[in-house]
Amino acid sequence: MSNILRLGIPKGSLEAATIELFGQAGWTIRTSSRNYFPSIDDDEINCALVRSQEMGPYVAGGTLDAGLTGIDWVMETQADVEVICPLIYSKTSDKAARWVLVVTQDSPIQKVEDLQGKVISTELVGFTGRYLRARGIEARVDFSWGATEAKVVEGLADAAVEITETGSTIRAHGLRMVCDMLHTHTVFIANKEALKNPAKKAKIDQIALMLKSALAARNKVLLKLDVSKKHLERVLDILPSLHSPTVSPLSEPDWFAVETVVDRSSVRDLIPELKSAGAEGILELEIRKVC
Repeated sequence: MSNILRLGIPKGSLEAATIELFGQAGWTIRTSSRNYFPSIDDDEINCALVRSQEMGPYVAGGTLDAGLTGIDWVMETQADVEVICPLIYSKTSDKAARWVLVVTQDSPIQKVEDLQGKVISTELVGFTGRYLRARGIEARVDFSWGATEAKVVEGLADAAVEITETGSTIRAHGLRMVCDMLHTHTVFIANKEALKNPAKKAKIDQIALMLKSALAARNKVLLKLDVSKKHLERVLDILPSLHSPTVSPLSEPDWFAVETVVDRSSVRDLIPELKSAGAEGILELEIRKVC
């Protein structure tokens, strides 16, 4: 049995964001418009481009050992896979997306229960059907090949279950969101038999660790600064950190170098505070990974 890990990369909307994430994690993946098998600079991995909707069945069936896809598609296909870890990222942001129930502005549908006897259009047919049946609601759920919102606008369906991050596209179509049906995010999944192979499991664990570390670093920066002994305590009181700031003596007596990892969003307020507290030579540095 080969120890080469067969890894699925999601084709489509998540493709570029996934390749970028792997690049930050330490792997260079190169794709070609004519090839469904990207190259990767790791002799222990073979890659394949697979639609997110198909990733779960391919991994569950053993065609692939591991892959990245949305938890929504794992739930939709009910694929028997091991979820290694969540990885919240997308092509536009690092926020989770959601499947929402949408209707026209003048629709009488105000809640899920109002779908009784109605027609719903969605790509997420299996999940939507199970969701409604669990609540005792009988409705027709039709598969949509795309342009799902338009089917509601044109009166081909009473409602739609569609994915969104911001809701802007839905609002642009003049539709109203009734409620959230499912919050989703990307997950790293693996074949259960592949996890019994020590070499493949080690590679899967390595990928999971490095991808999580890369994502953790996206909202963090490294701050470095110099401070005199008389201002040190005041500066340390201001500084947040993962554990505690690193403080090192400088060659100049009674001066110290301080460094710590902080939230990127806090820097604009933090740097003026540190400056007022006596810090000098403040540097903000990008970081690639946080383990």
